[in-house]
Amino acid sequence: MKNSHRRKVLSLVIAATLLPSFHAISAPDNDYPNRSIKLVIPFPAGGSTDAMARNLGPALGKVLGQSIVIENKSGASGTVGADFVAKAAPDGYTLLMGTLHLTIAQSVFPKLNYRIDKDLIPIGTVGMIPNVVVVNASIPANNIKELVVLSKVNSDKYDYASVGPGSAHHLIGEMFKIKTGASLTHIPYRGSAPAVVDLLGGQISVMFDTIPSALPHIKDGKTKTLAVTTAKRSSTLPNVPTLIESGIAIDVGTWNGLMAPAGTDQAIIDKLNRAIVSVLSDPEMRKQLQALGIEPMPSTPAELKVRISKEIVDYSNLAKELKLSVE
Repeated sequence: MKNSHRRKVLSLVIAATLLPSFHAISAPDNDYPNRSIKLVIPFPAGGSTDAMARNLGPALGKVLGQSIVIENKSGASGTVGADFVAKAAPDGYTLLMGTLHLTIAQSVFPKLNYRIDKDLIPIGTVGMIPNVVVVNASIPANNIKELVVLSKVNSDKYDYASVGPGSAHHLIGEMFKIKTGASLTHIPYRGSAPAVVDLLGGQISVMFDTIPSALPHIKDGKTKTLAVTTAKRSSTLPNVPTLIESGIAIDVGTWNGLMAPAGTDQAIIDKLNRAIVSVLSDPEMRKQLQALGIEPMPSTPAELKVRISKEIVDYSNLAKELKLSVE
């Protein structure tokens, strides 16, 4: 009896000792975050995704009580950075600024080492960014119709830049060519910033860039803006017509949203989502983003998951139609 009693007491002591550890594992929200958080931007500094993150980061860090460290990991239409985060520890300290480019890439890169819908999980959307058709200021076209005619007459002369094969810029360009018959050669870059440099220098004719990246050069007259790609005009560029108004049935915008490695505790995901919603509810932050051409658009993790799933199907179908596959 004494041995039996002793074993029972020992079992209770062990259980009591383990209880706090179990509680800490099941509720990481209590002490998360207790150090700085790395936010990976899968494109070079200077592009719209980078601008979104650098405006959001300090405010998000303030809400969470820890600094947000921005790290640019560019290459392969954003998939290098996405792959890095997908393989990171699922502890909430390495996050990804996800984007439309990555759902497109899932459909056109057959040899990706990760899946955006399995190896990464959504935290929430941050904003929606219209793309805009911009041309070098020397191009003799002042509207979409003139650009299309110009390209057809000079079939080997004009080209368009993208932030990489399989990116939103790329697919918008290909959709534009299909629907208009325009003759434009695709020139891929490793991000928006280097592509814009060549657009300004005249080495590139056209770009289907995002508004935050294109806006400074639109304002100083170094580029001409022919249309926005969303169905609704941009509040930042209210005088620029949409492609639909120009007679071309294209309605595409680039979303940005936070993602984490699969396996990250739901309590951490929920806390980060609440932080995003809090930051985007601030009128000054909304005004700051809108001035860049970014429309604040917070969402739940579930809503972003639905968006990603739908886009994978839609862009997979488009890639098949275009016979587009990027090795």
